Amino acid sequence: MNMRRLLTVPHTRILVACLALLALTGSASADVADGQRDFDWEIGSWHSDVRVLADPLSETEDEWLHFAGTSVVRPLLDRRANVVELKIAGPTGRIEGLSMRLYEPQAQRWSLTFVNIRNGLLTPSVYGGFRDGVGEFYGDDELGGRPIKVRFLIHRQGRDRATFEQAFSQDGGASWETNWIAVDRRT
Repeated sequence: MNMRRLLTVPHTRILVACLALLALTGSASADVADGQRDFDWEIGSWHSDVRVLADPLSETEDEWLHFAGTSVVRPLLDRRANVVELKIAGPTGRIEGLSMRLYEPQAQRWSLTFVNIRNGLLTPSVYGGFRDGVGEFYGDDELGGRPIKVRFLIHRQGRDRATFEQAFSQDGGASWETNWIAVDRRT
């Protein structure tokens, strides 16, 4: 039997359309699976309650400073990047900053960089991604002129709540001291 006769023009068009749809669905699934959309859940406005350790990696007794305010997450570049605008205040002052997040497709990871509006400086980036619903990001920085490691964790707690924790290590990551805890609730 001749296959050309079985595949008439309408059947060929349907077959081509189905194959094209499968190819598009496959590439969309690959984009989602590689991490490019890991922060989609966070787009929008949030109320932020923040605790900041006053003097991290010091011999002084821990003193936590308390702040409250908002964070707004906006998508950029078809959600392969986003920016978080943070505005919080407390009895000891205000913190305003931006967190820029950019997806690196070749490395299949995110870079997170904080900008402190007070001094206009970028912090060194932390790098990582999400696994089993938890974001883990690591990098190098300095504190008081000495090198430290930085760990940033994101715990998504349902659709409308998330916790963000930053910790420093002065011993190469053998031990960590948490110095920033933010609890965000969607507004």
